[in-house]
Amino acid sequence: MERIVVCLKPVPDPKQWDKVSMDPQTQTLIREGIPSVINPLDKHAIEAALSIRDVHGGEVVLLSMAPPSATSTLREGLAMGADRAVLLSDRAFAGSDTLATAHVLAAGCRWLGDVDLIICGNMSIDGSTAQVGSQLAELLDLPNVMHVIDLDLHDDGSLVVTRKIEHGLARLAGALPLVISVRKELNKPRYTSFIGILAAESKEIKILSNQDLKIPSAIIGIEGSPTQMAGIELRRFERKRERLDGSVEEIVESLAERIYQYGII
Repeated sequence: MERIVVCLKPVPDPKQWDKVSMDPQTQTLIREGIPSVINPLDKHAIEAALSIRDVHGGEVVLLSMAPPSATSTLREGLAMGADRAVLLSDRAFAGSDTLATAHVLAAGCRWLGDVDLIICGNMSIDGSTAQVGSQLAELLDLPNVMHVIDLDLHDDGSLVVTRKIEHGLARLAGALPLVISVRKELNKPRYTSFIGILAAESKEIKILSNQDLKIPSAIIGIEGSPTQMAGIELRRFERKRERLDGSVEEIVESLAERIYQYGII
């Protein structure tokens, strides 16, 4: 094993979500001034990479597309035990949807050189699209497995994974390199030690702009994003008690009317 890449996404701290707002023109999240944390499922991806490295060797590289302020979030991943980090940061990347983001991450992977395994969290808590891992695999022309809940790397270089499917589990085997997206059932992320926090301060975070990656502007940022948010609305739900009187038939009819009225079905 030479190199494992973990795609890490900084997301707004859930404790601060009441401060998150939307840009009325671009319909994208305004993240400035909101503290970021590691996307929870990405911690499981880091743990998976560290567990493989501890047995088979190699290095674990964190890869993230985010503003410069994300270095503090990357330090948290380095404190868990990752070897180094690469931050892809440029104003040209702002407003990227999942496909444009995948283009940027793919460019970052190519910049790194030989990569044996790319691990993503299955989805992020701010977007919940679960698309980036598969799009990244497609752009790199690599096999992709999602919803991974167990994995085992054999000495012959094959990776055996168990993935969750709609009505059960599926067990698959494939040769490296490949891209996997993991669920929380896979493992329990290790705690960050004080020694790990101190060690993270001296680990490298390489910051690359689009001058380094040279990605065409037509496939990144808002211009390169085929998915645009049409709008957002805040739904308010109120609880109340209502008594229905009458015969059984009358009550059933009134109940059916209210079910349709309130949009339950």
